[in-house]
Formats: sequence, C-alpha cells, structure tokens
Amino acid sequence: MGANPRVRPKRLAEKLRYIRASLDLTQEELLRKLDIEELATQSKISEFESGKREPSLIILLQYARLAGVCMDTLVDDELDLPAKLPAKAKHS
Repeated sequence: MGANPRVRPKRLAEKLRYIRASLDLTQEELLRKLDIEELATQSKISEFESGKREPSLIILLQYARLAGVCMDTLVDDELDLPAKLPAKAKHS
C-alpha cells in the first residue's frame, strides 16, 4: 500500500500573495506583522507565495488573523478573499 499524496489547495499561494499586496507589505514587513520570525524567513515567505512550500497551520492561522478572515477562506479554493483587507472576521 502506497501513501496517497496530500491534496494541496491550488489557490493558496495566490491568496497569500494577495494578502501581502493588499496590506502593502514587503515580505520582511509581513514576517514581523505575522510575528513568525522564529518560524519562517523571507525566503520561506517567497516559497509560500510561489507555491513551492506550504505554510504550517500556525502560520496560516497568523495569515488569517492578519487578513481578518477565517482559515477556511485561505485553504478552500472555492472561497475568494474579500476585496478589502483586513476584513472583519465572521467569528470571534
């Protein structure tokens, strides 16, 4: 029995780039805003945004909080990010 590869969201990299661009941040500024300097580097942010690497759940949570969206909005390819970020999250 071979292991099935994990299905990856196709639009995740695009959404992560959109968040940073919408907030008008450099990759270095994004690291500080996400408060993940101990978990990632500027080159990892670049890899997240190009789709070469997928962020951990903790980092995705920080992206969602910064953007004011629920995590499912980031990982569900059928959901779009709001046009204006940060949004007002629908959960508390």
